[in-house]
Amino acid sequence: MMRHLIRRIGFYLVAIWASITLNFLIPRLAPGDPVQALLARMHGRISPQAQHALEIAFGVSHDPIWSQYLQYLNNLFHGNFGISIYAFPTPVITVILQDLPWTLTLVGVSLVLSFVIGTMLGIVIAWKRGSTVDAVLAPLFTFLSAIPYFWLALIMLYFLAYQWGLFPLNGGYDVNNATPGWTLGFFLDATFHAILPALTIVISSVGGWLLGMRNAMITTLSEDYVIMAEAKGLPERRVMFSYAARNAILPNITGFALSLGFVVSGSLLTEIVFSYPGIGYLSLIHI
Repeated sequence: MMRHLIRRIGFYLVAIWASITLNFLIPRLAPGDPVQALLARMHGRISPQAQHALEIAFGVSHDPIWSQYLQYLNNLFHGNFGISIYAFPTPVITVILQDLPWTLTLVGVSLVLSFVIGTMLGIVIAWKRGSTVDAVLAPLFTFLSAIPYFWLALIMLYFLAYQWGLFPLNGGYDVNNATPGWTLGFFLDATFHAILPALTIVISSVGGWLLGMRNAMITTLSEDYVIMAEAKGLPERRVMFSYAARNAILPNITGFALSLGFVVSGSLLTEIVFSYPGIGYLSLIHI
């Protein structure tokens, strides 16, 4: 057991090191540097002394690549992510911490809702297998889950926000009338702005939970203990939830954490479509 645990920890450490190394190499293979990008945004010229100061601030170095790599690892270990080009001269870590709660809240709530709704629908559909509910809902949600996040987001944004005006077109809150803070008014306004992005993620991901639960539930319904419970005359709700669903839900629980990465990757594009103030939208406008 300990050997397996050490092997798994070593595997994840190697994966983290590889991703960190790629994150170091890829920007340095591209032409230009952060200072040139900032000057291009400013549309101006500065003195060589000022440019050198900016290079120091942004960590632009002309040292050998191995020396830059060691310095990069040292800064990363100490939580120094450099200065933001987008919000100069704010540190990158400050910018990330400002927008990270928006993404975590959106993704967390959407993931829980899609898991609960998909699992409950899967239980009901499996219990009523072969009925009209099974024939309609299973193909419908399979079709919806095949639509990319950003495409579904564009469709919902056009109809629900632009055409019908039911939801805001963009943003995480009303910048003209709401002040960020721990107040009921701001919470309600932020929730109203998050409904449409969250609805997009839920609709796109609920189909996977539904089909997974349905298939596991159908297999469980043929087990002897479920047949015995039905033969004893137990209430239908008790057999469905306490006997069948209780055992069939285990694969869905296992996949709950594994699916977080896929939902986050989809939410990045959703945030960009809705101009929602999260990590996805921040990556578009560049840190």
